[in-house]
Amino acid sequence: MRRGRPFLLAGIRIPHPAGPDGHSDADPLSHAVVDALLGAACLGDIGEHFPDSDPRWRGTSGPEFLKRTRALLAKAGWKPVHVDATLLCERPKLGPHKRRVAAAMAKALGMIPSAVNLKAKTMEGLGPIGAGKALAAQAVATVARA
Repeated sequence: MRRGRPFLLAGIRIPHPAGPDGHSDADPLSHAVVDALLGAACLGDIGEHFPDSDPRWRGTSGPEFLKRTRALLAKAGWKPVHVDATLLCERPKLGPHKRRVAAAMAKALGMIPSAVNLKAKTMEGLGPIGAGKALAAQAVATVARA
């Protein structure tokens, strides 16, 4: 986490004094969803398609990664059907923003908002995530033949 860096989830700015630090916009939810979708279609992972060693991806937004992943799926004959993602962090609280973030994620993926489920869990003060020094996200996704 870095003070002054925006905290973005699917392109939605979440009010918080610090945001995740990373090569792109460091959107943990979008990145987890990209990996889940690529994995569901047996297309590798985010690092294979969008490596942080490639300057092209510096500053790229979560929605852009989602759109590009949707295109990769389509090229392979797949479409996203359902996404379930969890943000692990103490703060900021995701609850007030879940609908907007899910809608933005669904739009980038060409899905209806009700097909994207978002959750947030705290670590009850334990470890780096619980101390507010880090965060993580997990996701599962289903795909179907297009």
